[in-house]
Amino acid sequence: MKRCFWPVAMVLLISGLGYAQPKVLPAYTNLGVTAGKAGGSLTLSLASAPQTFFYYGAIDSAIQNLANQMFDGLIEYNLANYQIEPALATRWSITDSRIYTFDLRRDVRWHDGRPFTADDVVFTYTQIVANPEARGGDAANFEGVKIEKLGDFRVRFTLPKPAPAFIHYMRLPIMPKHKLLPFSQEGGKPRAEINNAWPTNVNPEEVVGTGPFRLRSYTAGQQVTLVKNPNYWKRDAAGTPLPYLDQLQYLIITDSQARVAQFLAGNIGQINITGAEFPDLKRRETQGAPFRVVQFRALFGSPPHIGFNYNAKNAELANLFKNSDFRRALQFAVNRERIIEDVYNGLAERASYGVAPLSEWYYPEVARLQGRFDLNAANAALDRLGLRRGPDGIRRLPSGRPLEFTLTYGSNSAVFTAIATILQSDFQRVGVKVNLQGILAANLLSTGRGQDWEAILLALGDQPDPELRTPIWKPGGALYYWHQATQPTTPNGQPQFNNFLPWEREIYGLWERAASTTNFTQRKALYDRWQAIAAREAQVIMIAKEYAVGAVSNRYGNYIYSLGVIPGFNPVPLMFQR
Repeated sequence: MKRCFWPVAMVLLISGLGYAQPKVLPAYTNLGVTAGKAGGSLTLSLASAPQTFFYYGAIDSAIQNLANQMFDGLIEYNLANYQIEPALATRWSITDSRIYTFDLRRDVRWHDGRPFTADDVVFTYTQIVANPEARGGDAANFEGVKIEKLGDFRVRFTLPKPAPAFIHYMRLPIMPKHKLLPFSQEGGKPRAEINNAWPTNVNPEEVVGTGPFRLRSYTAGQQVTLVKNPNYWKRDAAGTPLPYLDQLQYLIITDSQARVAQFLAGNIGQINITGAEFPDLKRRETQGAPFRVVQFRALFGSPPHIGFNYNAKNAELANLFKNSDFRRALQFAVNRERIIEDVYNGLAERASYGVAPLSEWYYPEVARLQGRFDLNAANAALDRLGLRRGPDGIRRLPSGRPLEFTLTYGSNSAVFTAIATILQSDFQRVGVKVNLQGILAANLLSTGRGQDWEAILLALGDQPDPELRTPIWKPGGALYYWHQATQPTTPNGQPQFNNFLPWEREIYGLWERAASTTNFTQRKALYDRWQAIAAREAQVIMIAKEYAVGAVSNRYGNYIYSLGVIPGFNPVPLMFQR
């Protein structure tokens, strides 16, 4: 999810305050970006219908995609080098590694014309982000953080202890206080009420942001339409107001094959594709089809993994799933090389835990610790566990029942379907019966966070700094779904340490230390140790990290998919219709 990133302490401060001028984006000539012309419409796709139009009301990929276009954060990433740059903030200072002071832009207005001020920033972080009841919030990382308004255009965050990755949380979307106050605790409502803001049947006029596009309409389950914000505060290098496009339309297409068909029919202007879809589309391009296809090693993206429910309802399976020897045995039966070649057509690489192989945080020993595909080693390891084969070739649990479990996967994803089929076949070869259960890929995370599953094929995204994945990889975190007995029993409560496995205790300690270690070398060593333990214990079984592959119609310019999905800044505002 990143190329070569930077220690946060090395971020240069941006000088020059006062009444901010429209932000002029870099020329990005090295990315092939050229001056565009205003006008036109672009049709894209969503893999699922949005659950809400409130970014923090659900963990939902659809609203995340839409929010990239409708909202801004205090900071953003430079598209060419991923360094942090000002967005709604014009500059900031960091004192004693704990006090972050931000000066805000004075030229920004919400879509309804109201001015953006420090009140909106303080409201967003105190009432939403740090609200433990907000489903898409991040209360754990804001516990003990004091957030203050120092003036109409200045805010200060005071941390209880140093947190080297804290600056990255400043790219979270800022929300309008004047619209959301009635749903907040400050407005007299219970904290959980914030999740009811902006349901999908809301009047589109109520959904206001500061981003390049605003909500025009939603046809339930079919289409979302965004229109240009004529007063957006960014301009291109030539001084032309952004975005170029007048309209973005998102068609809701849950099936990946249907998405490709719609693209080939000219009904969609750009799609992200899989390695399996790459050869056909590339062949069509070389034969003169009116689109172009590109692929690069991915910095962003979500590598799939197999998660086992350590607290499965079947007690025998739960005990087995919690046993690292069992998970390691099955890891020997995961043929990553075949999956990379057959499913991704070679456009993927081995994956680590929340850290892209291109990241400076990546620990290269992970691949060795994961081991190679070896059915003999898998069989031997399962034999040592006393799981003997029955007459039908299926191993038996201590109770005498067959060793079988259900693997839940996204049936509307060609990639997940192919991976699940390969896993089912290879696990059968070592005497483990897998029953496949297909559901919509958009429902995988919510299913995993529930109780009624045994094993799941799920994908969770990488981030520029491991700490940004704390809810996933730190035991007891909100998204540490495979061992839910470690999670707090009350919002903002402490993890259930008595349910930690010994290696989980070690990982927890490593994350605690890394969160406040400002020395990069020392912090890197802590995260290396975490990745080593996760790989050794097969915490979950990571499979592959897909390259970034996409196709775009020749009708559009300034397509820079080589960077993957940019958090807080989607390439679309730079695109234009030729």
